[in-house]
Amino acid sequence: MATDSFPQRLPTLDRLGVTDPSNVSSSEVATEWLNAFSAAITQSDTAAVVDLFLEDGFWKDVIALTWDFRTFEGRKDIKKLLDARLVATGLNELRLLQEPLNGPVLQKVYHDLVWLRFCFGFTTKHGKGTAVVYLVPLPDSKWKAYTLLTCLNSLTDFPQKLGPLRKWETDHGSWEEKRRQETEFSINDPTVIVIGAGHSGLETAAGLKYIGVPTLVIDKKPRVGDSWRDRYKALCLHDTIWYNQTPYLKFPPTWPVYTPAAKLADWLEAYASFLELDVWTASTITKTSWNDGTKTWSVEVDRGGKGTRILTVKHLVFATGSGGRPNVPDIPGKASFKGSAVHSSEFKSAADHIGKKAIIIGCCNSAHDIAQDFCSHGVDITMYQRSSTFVISTKSVAAMLGDIYNDDFPTELADTYDTSLPWAVVRRLHQRMVPMVAETTDKAILDGLAKVGFKTNLGLHGAGNTSLYLERGGGYYIDTGASKSIIDGNIKIKNGSAIESFTENGLRFADGAELQADIIVFATGYGDPRDFMREVCGDEVASKITRVWGLDEEGQTAGAWRYCGHDGLWFANGDLALSRFHSLHLAMQIKAIEEGILNKADIVI
Repeated sequence: MATDSFPQRLPTLDRLGVTDPSNVSSSEVATEWLNAFSAAITQSDTAAVVDLFLEDGFWKDVIALTWDFRTFEGRKDIKKLLDARLVATGLNELRLLQEPLNGPVLQKVYHDLVWLRFCFGFTTKHGKGTAVVYLVPLPDSKWKAYTLLTCLNSLTDFPQKLGPLRKWETDHGSWEEKRRQETEFSINDPTVIVIGAGHSGLETAAGLKYIGVPTLVIDKKPRVGDSWRDRYKALCLHDTIWYNQTPYLKFPPTWPVYTPAAKLADWLEAYASFLELDVWTASTITKTSWNDGTKTWSVEVDRGGKGTRILTVKHLVFATGSGGRPNVPDIPGKASFKGSAVHSSEFKSAADHIGKKAIIIGCCNSAHDIAQDFCSHGVDITMYQRSSTFVISTKSVAAMLGDIYNDDFPTELADTYDTSLPWAVVRRLHQRMVPMVAETTDKAILDGLAKVGFKTNLGLHGAGNTSLYLERGGGYYIDTGASKSIIDGNIKIKNGSAIESFTENGLRFADGAELQADIIVFATGYGDPRDFMREVCGDEVASKITRVWGLDEEGQTAGAWRYCGHDGLWFANGDLALSRFHSLHLAMQIKAIEEGILNKADIVI
């Protein structure tokens, strides 16, 4: 869990000793600050740069200065960053952006919290990027930065082959054979193998392909998208279409706001085809070895009836999901149970259990979805709640994100804004917002749940589902309807007592209660994301890998989309929004390594 070096306070007007500065010219304030910042950068005057920040300000970087995901808190650490990387990076050509959606704007976040947000473009020795600044007012009419994001968008010498850089040559009859040879890698081995043809794997492969890195995606399932297609039938995304857009190929305007999993699976299959991604399905990696001298992997692939190939590649990317193997609690007496007990990953449909009794263990999104599926099919369903759960309505989630994730806002800019604040700041904001939502928009739902004994909370640190997702990968429910079924008594609740054992006909609890069931579904999450990597690469490689997922001490996602402790090995994990945004950052890191631009050993901060 990430912690702050400074007291956990927002720069409120009272704390800063100022009144509401609503009468200022946002453009003039932004220009004055950026001019001073640019002059200090040009002179490599790091002391002057940090003087433009609050004492407890932040500088967040996404591969622009550090080739990593880093957050520096406080002037001392910001100066340490600049002393180490400013000259080496060649930060230059700072220019204020003044389009309607990225221009300077004064934002009243709360009645006592006001900041001025603006963007500027910049170049480095190797690329171009976007910065987002949040200024706050001081009593002397000066403004200082509370947070600054620098995010690299492209590599100057290796731009993505998009728009005017796309292929212009005509093709008279040779396209199909070219695609066959490309997909088979009949002439050369790929530079990168991506393991997993879900959304993260495909989006990473697309980023690599269009930045000029030959990439092969391998998946054990028969079809692209089966990682979504084979999940429980009732699965529908709990986030909106605008939050879940895919890069390079956007959902059409007819697409529903909330996407069924089977529809997403078909989209991903089409996505791989239209973007000409090279995918081997029904294939498994049977053996790997790492050569530290040549920095290459030897990878043996069983192509499932198409023979075996041994490939030599520079990078392996594991896009096998945010979790590892299914977690199933070890409960005594399972052998005596006459019904079926499955993990949620094995469950398909409540239609197979009509007229039966069911228990679902867990209270995450999937647990609620499956419980509602049972309820909709008239199955006698009880949800066993092991601990309290954060619950928020889809309406509230959509409202929180709707100012930037909508039809009228460019997804790329929305992603930049969404990542612009350090986690320490986001947490502080959510600690205010989440209780307000609970007491207003979602009060009726939460009160109704409390009346029937369903226990809720406000999330880790009181910061809602975002903290739970980033730090634990679950433990919350974005309500798509199951809460009403719980409140109405159609989904029964059992909590307050530990499971003691299976019985012949169900479960016995420590308080002496017994529940009968024909099927028990364990919606109890997944193990370590490194599980699959360990199976493929072995214990020696696995021992060098840092934690994957959760937050590091700077509030950045550990091990995913960035260096994880072993050369040539990467993890691409996360929801559709994270994958869309960071897949390009991973692709740029790999391209920079391959072109000799990036050597991690040279970067010490």
